[in-house]
Amino acid sequence: MRWGLGSYDLCFTNKALSTFFTFGQVLPTHRSAYSPFGGLFQPTITQAIRLLSRGPFLRANDTPEKPHRSFKSPDLADPFTNGHLTFSTNGSDVFPAPSAYLSRRHGWVHIFPEGMIHQKEDRTMRYFKWGVSRLILESDPMPDVVPIWIEGPEEIMHETRAFPRFIPRPFKNVSITFGDRLDGEKVFGDLRERWKRMRAKEEEASGKMEVGVLNDALRHSDEAVKLRRECTMRVRAAVLDVRRRLGHPDEDPKSGLVETYRKEGGKREGQKDDGSWTKET
Repeated sequence: MRWGLGSYDLCFTNKALSTFFTFGQVLPTHRSAYSPFGGLFQPTITQAIRLLSRGPFLRANDTPEKPHRSFKSPDLADPFTNGHLTFSTNGSDVFPAPSAYLSRRHGWVHIFPEGMIHQKEDRTMRYFKWGVSRLILESDPMPDVVPIWIEGPEEIMHETRAFPRFIPRPFKNVSITFGDRLDGEKVFGDLRERWKRMRAKEEEASGKMEVGVLNDALRHSDEAVKLRRECTMRVRAAVLDVRRRLGHPDEDPKSGLVETYRKEGGKREGQKDDGSWTKET
């Protein structure tokens, strides 16, 4: 059961679009550049972690209620502490909470860790966003991770295309290459153990936390940041292995660092100073 993350400001701007993409199992994701509700710790990431985890997440004395059908409602508390089968991304909207339903758990969460369209002649990837590390470090049990390399959409809808810009270019080839399922224990086991120790220490001091919920130390401490950075780089290395299998030369190791992309210039979209093209997804 495939789930994906979709930009709130593109896919959920009105009730019709919200309904369409919700039925398509797209989770509404706020982008920090466009919303104060974005970032690593937004409720949608909690939902994704719970989709990959064993449940149930309702407490024994909770009485589940039917999900609200309107996408406009008063502020909601976390549905897993009061029995609601819905969640809110910003305190005013309402979406069905997929991980609350027994038939929807243990799903496939498909993500694009670059977080935006990136088109460059040598097919170099941008740095990966750290949200992918939360899915790996916090899900229980450890999720299966399958790296995928997609090549060719830039030929169909390149950012440099002229009129008629809105029409996809026909007769182009698109390839989707699946890597092998990673040995999760071998690749991420040490990082997950460090994370579990950190979480246990925090829960001993401040009490039990629900799945996908973190206190300030687990969000912002130097050790937590270091773990997420290292986990994300290992995911990127796995995707690079698939890229290498297709005959592409190795990237400069600096390509995976957020600091490298300061040379792109200040524009978020369009042609960058390094020759690449980017667009928000």
